[in-house]
Amino acid sequence: MKKHLLLLIFVSSLTPCLAQTAEMWLTTNDRSSLLKKQSASKFGSSDTTGKVLIKVFPDVKFQEIDGFGLALTGGSAQHINRMSAAERKKLLNELFGSAANGVSISYLRLSIGASDLNDHTFSYDDIPAGQTDTELKRFTLQEDEKDIIPVLKEILAINPTIKIMGSPWSAPVWMKTNSNIQGGMLKKAYYPVYAQYFVRYIQGMQKHGIVIDAVTVQNEPFNDGNTPSMQFFAKDEAAFIRDHLGPAFKKVGIKTKIILYDHNCDAPEYPISILNDNEAAKYIDGSGFHLYAGQITAMSKVYNAFPDKKLYFTEMMAVSRDGNFNTANPVARIVIGAMRNWSRNVILWNLAADKFNKPHTDNGGCTMCQGAVTIDGDKVEHNLAYYTIAHASKFVPTGSVRVESTDFTLPNVAFLTPGGKIVLIVANNNQDVTNFTVYCKGKTISSTLPAGSTATYVW
Repeated sequence: MKKHLLLLIFVSSLTPCLAQTAEMWLTTNDRSSLLKKQSASKFGSSDTTGKVLIKVFPDVKFQEIDGFGLALTGGSAQHINRMSAAERKKLLNELFGSAANGVSISYLRLSIGASDLNDHTFSYDDIPAGQTDTELKRFTLQEDEKDIIPVLKEILAINPTIKIMGSPWSAPVWMKTNSNIQGGMLKKAYYPVYAQYFVRYIQGMQKHGIVIDAVTVQNEPFNDGNTPSMQFFAKDEAAFIRDHLGPAFKKVGIKTKIILYDHNCDAPEYPISILNDNEAAKYIDGSGFHLYAGQITAMSKVYNAFPDKKLYFTEMMAVSRDGNFNTANPVARIVIGAMRNWSRNVILWNLAADKFNKPHTDNGGCTMCQGAVTIDGDKVEHNLAYYTIAHASKFVPTGSVRVESTDFTLPNVAFLTPGGKIVLIVANNNQDVTNFTVYCKGKTISSTLPAGSTATYVW
């Protein structure tokens, strides 16, 4: 009996397209359906000649998926932490829980120190002007202990396996060439100290029960206009990783992944140049990308050059500026685009803000960065980024694998989950309603998507 049961499990894992029906969740441009479950579609055999056709090949596998999520900025945590306990619990369970109303966010990005979506700037070692602290005696996580860490602990109680990435916007000002939180570069004399700064951060968060799965070396290393910000060019980042950060992690046994670059898709040469340095590359897990400039295919350029190194999509906004609710555009461009170009995750910017997109820093803070949710006291409004990420996070758990699907007319991406289900995300970013057929191992379903709509199919 046990042998027959094992055989049944093995066969079922190889034949996910033998399901009788496919479930569908839909978000429409007119908001008449917001991640709403539709009537199930029956699989059958039909003529596919001349039809818009998406073919799914579950036996052709690509990268494993780490997760989908959002940036938990200091401002996001501040809004969440100020909610009443009951409403905060309700929101966090919706965002991170796996119940019927949960969207199962599985990846978070934190700022190491302040980002431009904090209400003030800080690092973990702020001292009076003109002083230095090369032994990091003044290092403290007290700013994160106000909001970020309490909220993280509540999130971890809901999803203990959520992956967390940390990214610095700036080193402490006393380490910088311009002694300013905005712009400047890291003084080479402080490379060893700054490596220890990362070590202290990871160890400090660990003491709070928070595991930092990965760090990027510098958020947007070309950017010197945000407050905070710091430039970190490729040759300097290579030296910092090779001679300081990598060895510092190795010395104390830190397993946190090191991710380089963490900027736009217009300069794939940056990570490629660092990965060409064999001594630096041995400490590097992969490269991170944003999409405010360049083409998402830049990620594949890096993958093709170094297929043994991983790729991560670490930041992009999905904001509705024209009053409509076209999820198809960001789903196609960001989620589907990143997945089809070898990314292991998608992180959107950012989790929460108020109706004025606050808080943010002055003189270089983002004034247009709408949260995935808008929080006004205990009132919560769900925005475009929420549904953009939820169409993936709710259905594609960590450990899923992207599988082959054709993409001629409708942007789409398919996954095989650890539970043996197929998940297909389809975005209709055309101007008209589109009828199409999904084909998998001789079986088909027919479906219709309004313009500007996104659907997730599960079978």
